[in-house]
This record gives sequence, structure tokens and C-alpha cells, in this order.
Amino acid sequence: MQRRKFLKTAGVTAGAVATAASIAQADEKKVHEWKMVTTWPKNFPGLGTGAEFLAKKINELTDGQVNVKVYGAGEIVPPLESFDAVSNGTAQMGHGAAYYWKGKSEAAQFFAAVPFGLNAMEMDSWIYHGGGLEIWQETYAPFNLVPAAAGNTGVQMGGWFNKEINAIEDLKGLKMRIPGLGGEVLKRLGGTPISLPGGEIFTSLQSGAIDATEWVGPYNDLAFGLHKAAKNYYYPGWHEPGTTLETFINKDALDSLPENLQKKVLDAARIANQDMFAEFNARNGHALKELVEKHDVQLKPFPDDVLKEIRKISDEVVAEIAKKDAISQKAYDSYIAFRENAIAYAEVSELAYLRARSMTN
Repeated sequence: MQRRKFLKTAGVTAGAVATAASIAQADEKKVHEWKMVTTWPKNFPGLGTGAEFLAKKINELTDGQVNVKVYGAGEIVPPLESFDAVSNGTAQMGHGAAYYWKGKSEAAQFFAAVPFGLNAMEMDSWIYHGGGLEIWQETYAPFNLVPAAAGNTGVQMGGWFNKEINAIEDLKGLKMRIPGLGGEVLKRLGGTPISLPGGEIFTSLQSGAIDATEWVGPYNDLAFGLHKAAKNYYYPGWHEPGTTLETFINKDALDSLPENLQKKVLDAARIANQDMFAEFNARNGHALKELVEKHDVQLKPFPDDVLKEIRKISDEVVAEIAKKDAISQKAYDSYIAFRENAIAYAEVSELAYLRARSMTN
């Protein structure tokens, strides 16, 4: 009797184990259908295609178990509502730039671009090895989001202007499309910053609704046809020295994946981050040459005295953000300390080399 009871119990236990194993195996093979909403026009060169690259890389790395479909700006939600759409679960992930969400958290701006701040290489160093990612995650946690770097434009251009900028006074009264901290700096200098999604920039500049705009750099600006609306093209992009693009993922959606798939999704973002920066560097030079030689664009540097005044105001604006709340102070302290160290090293590395390379016999 005892032997029969043992065998019966063993059979039940074995069946339960087999069932659990079968369920686990099914979960491992489950296909997760995800939506990605972006702030960019569908398939727009560099930025829109960067979102597509990320989706494709996630699909590849997960062997199709996380199947991501990309929706451009306005296809599901307006471009600047993508943060909320992912936060509330309408979509599982988004693609944009963190400075668009300063209304949600002032600290978010540190993870996109800071005037006279870190360049692309330095941003990656801060995010991956300088504590930046942990602060970024803390910043987005209240919104049920997990952030990750997913691209970088490198140093951007100063923008397109319908008049020359010869003195700091020329910025007064200027209506310019410029987001984030750069917009606040322009405001302090007497200009009017205007926030517009990419798809509305050209018509606004052409119609005179704005007097100037920054977008990205030659590769993207040529694709947008901005040279048809203004001819004065200024550099450098003091406001965006190495703009990090991001993906933001709904935490519940990410947590629902097996751990190996979670890792692959984040690995894909890291690959996309590197790929976009490489693409912009590869294409900007050719695009700039075409703008100048074929389209008669007037390429001009901002005067030194203008840059010095902008730098002064920029430092004041950035420092004031630290006073907004605890997480902004934390981001500021980490960012500025890292920048000071980066500046010191750049003097004997990148800057020294560039000076040497530009020497002529």
C-alpha cells in the first residue's frame, strides 16, 4: 500500500514538474509584439532611421521574440506626447531626446545636451562609466520608464538665420526654434525660444513665423531642405555639443520579458547609440560640402565675443537648474564634475592632437 501511494505521489510530482517545464519553455519562445513611438518623422534620415535601426537590432538580437514596430511622429500620438504614451503603456517604448521632457523633470535635460557641455564621446563616458546612467534611471523611475542612450548626433551646427549675427544685440527679439537649455539661454539674451517638432520647422522658417532655427547638422538639415528657407548657416552648435538621443521603455513591459531578452533589448540600444554617431560623422562632411558648393549657403562662425557672452549666460542657466529639486542637483553635480575632468584631459589629448593635425608646413 505504501509503495502504491509513493508511486502515485511521484507520478503527480513528475507531472507537475513536466507541466512547469512546458510552461517555462513556452514563455521562452513567446513573441512579444511592441510598439515604438518617436518624436521624428517616419524614416527621416539619421533620427527616424535611427529608431528603425534600433527596432531591427532588437528583433535580430532576440531572434524575433521581441518584435518592434516603429510609428513616426503623429501616427499614434503627436511627437511631443510620446513620453506620456510610453509611460502609460499605450506603447512599449519611445525614441526621442530627453530635453523635450523638461516639463516632466528639469533634470532630464542633462541626458540630452547641455550648452558648452560634454561632447558625444564624453557623454558616453559619463553615461556608461561616470554614474550618469544611474541618475538618468532615477530621474525616469517616477514615470515608470527605463531610459537608455540610443544615438548621438555629435557636435551640432549653430543654426539657420535669416540675418547675420555680428553682435550679441542681434539675438534680441529673435524668434528661434531652439529646445532645452539652449532655448532658456536665448530667452535670457532677449530672444524668443519656440518649441517645434521637426516636421514643422521648414514651413515655419519659410513663412517667417520664426526668424531662425537650429535642427541638427548638415546631413539632417540638407534632408529637411532648410537651405531653401535661410542662407546664413552658423557654427558651432554651442547649445548641443554632443546630443544624446534616447529610447525610453515602459518598465512593466521590460520587466515582463525574461532576463535574457531584457539584456538584449538594452544591448541593442547601446549598439544603436554607437551606429548613429558613426553615421552622422560619415555623412555630415559630404552634406556640408553640398550645401556650400551647390546651394550657395553662407557658412559663418559666431563671433568670439558673442560666444563668450553666450557661455557666461549658459553657465548661469545650467547652475540654476540644480536648485529646482534634489534629482536636478544630483545630475548637475555629477555632470559638472565629469565635465571639468574631461576638459583637463582634452587639453592634452583631443585638442592637442587636433591642433597638431591642422598644422601646415
